[in-house]
Amino acid sequence: MSLARDAALDRVEEILDMVDDEPMPVPVREVWVYGDVALGLDPVDRLDVYLTKDILLGGDASRAEEFEASHGIKGVGQTVRDEWADEFPQHLRANANGHAAPEKCLAAHLLSDDEPVHLEVCNASFEDNVTQRLAGAKRREDWTTLLDPRGVCLWVDGQRSDEAMRKLRESELALPTLSRALGMLGLEEAQADEAAKELHAWREQQEGATVRGDVV
Repeated sequence: MSLARDAALDRVEEILDMVDDEPMPVPVREVWVYGDVALGLDPVDRLDVYLTKDILLGGDASRAEEFEASHGIKGVGQTVRDEWADEFPQHLRANANGHAAPEKCLAAHLLSDDEPVHLEVCNASFEDNVTQRLAGAKRREDWTTLLDPRGVCLWVDGQRSDEAMRKLRESELALPTLSRALGMLGLEEAQADEAAKELHAWREQQEGATVRGDVV
């Protein structure tokens, strides 16, 4: 399943509208797109979206106990906003330890299960996380954990970039191949080629809506 380019960009606009207009489980600071949609490809095999979020601290312990009793999920009001959970309990999602998982809650709120969209969620900005993930991938020799560095920022702290969206709509952005982009970040040519192949292969195995979250 893929998306026609116009449909993919319409979907991006819908996500921006939701982030703008609706309560989110955690504060969102930035919205980026990257990969195929940034390159001007048509159709877009998978739409890649990156959210920079804030980490909640503290919270009301009594609300956490209330939601654990009613929904079997720990940490509501501490890792995700309890007022969001009050309004959107159907989007509550937990990690393997049973705690409310911000990235999974965001994905449930913003995405449909069957659409070819991948959501990356992190407390670090896109550019900082590209560097962090590259360093981690080199240490582990696992290139599937890389973040494609070819990204476009569309929304920061409530402000949309109409110019960035226009350039996406008109396919005006001139971006390098993935291997070349990784080479520009410091990988040797052979490493960059191998990393690009592994990351492309990993992406081709993904189906439906997927989400990955990390903390830097």
